Amino acid sequence: MTVAPDVLAVRRLVRWFDREGPDLPWRRTRDRWAVLVSEVMLQATPVARVIPYYESWLTRWPRAADLAASSVGDAVAAWQGLGYPRRARNLHAAATVIAQSGWPDASRYQDLPGVGAYTADALRCFADEQPVLPEDVNVRRVVARRFPAGWPGAPRGRGWHAGQAMMDLGREFCRARAPRCDDGCPLRPGCPAADAGVVHEVTPVTRRQARYEGSMRQRRGFLLKALAEDGRVRVSSDPEAADSLVAEGLADRRGSLLVPAGSA
Repeated sequence: MTVAPDVLAVRRLVRWFDREGPDLPWRRTRDRWAVLVSEVMLQATPVARVIPYYESWLTRWPRAADLAASSVGDAVAAWQGLGYPRRARNLHAAATVIAQSGWPDASRYQDLPGVGAYTADALRCFADEQPVLPEDVNVRRVVARRFPAGWPGAPRGRGWHAGQAMMDLGREFCRARAPRCDDGCPLRPGCPAADAGVVHEVTPVTRRQARYEGSMRQRRGFLLKALAEDGRVRVSSDPEAADSLVAEGLADRRGSLLVPAGSA
């Protein structure tokens, strides 16, 4: 029986991952909580930067119930330096729901605070080992370039491996600006975009990140760092940024002071 070229390409990709896939800490578990923590941390954040935060977080809060028993301020303080602190708030909110009601059915993962379509698919694939391909920006780029007719599916029982392999391929070879098409990419043979010389033309357009220097993100970061270090900061040091943190539930206001959210 003839096997479609794209199916053969996925098999080759999985064999490559078996040989070359890096040993990352979240790949050693299928625990839903650990997978959720890793996926939330990995959003818009490099792998190398996430690893120490992930390990420290799970040492302190190995279960959702452990985080739920802590304050939002504790979660935000532990997140300091990782960026986008609302992710910590959302993770705390999800932990609270899980601690109170248990995990929702896999078809309802998006009911958890902060869990969108991608993270729900990641839980199904990387925790539950369902044959689902989580498509973040890296994976969407690989699919657009290498599988323009659509993802052909993973070999039976290898959905987890195929999902992880696609993540690695997008990060290491099928890059947005400097793709390494002819530098060992395991999916180079038969790649429609590379063969036609249209790799960049078929790449999905993504929104460019706003400048960080002098931005509200940076100003909020200064206040959150001060809260993590000192436990309080004067609102007058940056009233606009302080109001923004309070509005998002990332900090509380006590008179003229900003304090960690949920602190006694």
